[in-house]
Amino acid sequence: MAFDLKVEKPRKQTTMANDEELIELKFRIYDGTDIAHNTYTSSMTVANLKQKIVAEWPREKTVTPKSINDLKLIHAGKVLENNKTLADFRITFDELPIGFIIMHVVVQLATTKKKTGLSSSLS
Repeated sequence: MAFDLKVEKPRKQTTMANDEELIELKFRIYDGTDIAHNTYTSSMTVANLKQKIVAEWPREKTVTPKSINDLKLIHAGKVLENNKTLADFRITFDELPIGFIIMHVVVQLATTKKKTGLSSSLS
């Protein structure tokens, strides 16, 4: 799977309250559509990001996640864990010449998981 990064002028932002880094993210779904483009704090958890993605998921898509458990976020070839923050994964602009980061979203519906497990146990 190729990861697409759009190159723009980098910009590092911090919040005024606690000098926390802000990270501009887009999430790319299976058909190449980008959703939930926004600026997020580095203390935001992956579970909170997934909630935002589920809430903003385009309703016209044939595959639609019902909960955060139906989604996997991938950054730099790694699946991000729900209880970790963006800071835990060292997602930052410091070393990359980009203006925002694109994360890939994989939808794996609970019913798909059950069918896969069932067919493999019957083999």
